[in-house]
Amino acid sequence: MTETKCAHVLISGIVQGVGYRFSTVHQAQKLGISGWVRNLTDGRVEAIFEGNPETLDRMIAWCHQGPSSAQVTDVTVTYQPPQGITGFTTRYK
Repeated sequence: MTETKCAHVLISGIVQGVGYRFSTVHQAQKLGISGWVRNLTDGRVEAIFEGNPETLDRMIAWCHQGPSSAQVTDVTVTYQPPQGITGFTTRYK
């Protein structure tokens, strides 16, 4: 059985209103990552990613750049126990 890891990620910078969430959903689905993404009221984007360690690392590396219209200044990653999430969605709250 493949090991599953879970990462709670906070992305700072110009990451709202630039297609960051949409692009995150696309990238996560492309990589086979489960989880969700949402905007926070303080201007950051928050995400939970679940997947095998190598794929998770690729997703987190992508977050440092995001879509071409974003300007990422910081990515904070905290690992936590997997939640068994299936699929990848956008959350609005």
